Amino acid sequence: MRARLCRFFRAGVAVTLLAACSPALAIDTATILSSTLSPDCLAYQVVGICYWLYCTMYGCTVRTSVKVRHYVPDAVVSSYSNTGQNPWTEIAFLSSPNSSAQAGGEGTTNQAHENNLAKFKNADVIGDPATAVFNRFVGQFGTVCSGAGQPYMPYFLSTLDSLAWRDDIPEAVYPESLTPGVRDIGSTAGLNLWGSVYPRGGFLFQTDDFKAAAVTTERAGDIVTREGQPHVYQPLLAQPYDGYWPAGPLIESDPTTGKWQELTPQLSMQCVVFPDGLTVHEQAVDGAYTWTLWRPYSCCEREGEEFLGSVDFAQ
Repeated sequence: MRARLCRFFRAGVAVTLLAACSPALAIDTATILSSTLSPDCLAYQVVGICYWLYCTMYGCTVRTSVKVRHYVPDAVVSSYSNTGQNPWTEIAFLSSPNSSAQAGGEGTTNQAHENNLAKFKNADVIGDPATAVFNRFVGQFGTVCSGAGQPYMPYFLSTLDSLAWRDDIPEAVYPESLTPGVRDIGSTAGLNLWGSVYPRGGFLFQTDDFKAAAVTTERAGDIVTREGQPHVYQPLLAQPYDGYWPAGPLIESDPTTGKWQELTPQLSMQCVVFPDGLTVHEQAVDGAYTWTLWRPYSCCEREGEEFLGSVDFAQ
């Protein structure tokens, strides 16, 4: 086990060094695959024991299996200014401009050097392509919990959600949108307010382009991790079953519900929540940013016909 962990961390270090040398404006699938070798984002833990009733013709016994928890790269979320220019090159065609979704950019001009206050970002949520590679890799260390994301599945494309994403209908009149301090990312008192989750659309007032992209990314993640939202999307959710506890709704600034790994403009091997505490962020010259959404799952191997329950260790 110790030797496996050593190989695991060496692989993570190797990819970190590669990332440090690869500040690309766009990203491809191969880079996304390698980015999943992140010990920090994975956070693999043994958290408890599951109990199963195992019966044969000779009688029944109680068997146990280890309960584990780790994060899974469920989706790649892109936030970008120019419609049709998703920085993930292979899937950019999915969000081409249409009659109700064209253009984009700043509130006054499209000059990147100007400190415009009003910004607009498109957002796409696509199933992470690394599922098979990730599962084989993590399988070296024990039980692997499956995530909700299906590779390359479009869960949300803002170009198909124009009424809600561009006009804030109906969320512009929601209490969360009208009440200051509700569902904020950061806080005014903490001098780190990045923006509000509501209304969950592409427009917001934020002079920092990185933070504007992070807020719209959080909004897109908030939508797809819930059912019954007034948007055009497909829920990114898995159903629980015996010995399997899937991730629930994403909640801003709460790492126990999900965290973000930056892919562009700077590839990182660390996962964070917004606001991340950094005072300086690399700004994308083309206004395009990409993150991987990692979400926590718990599971244990089936060891019998009947699930009797589980006990978690004290954390």
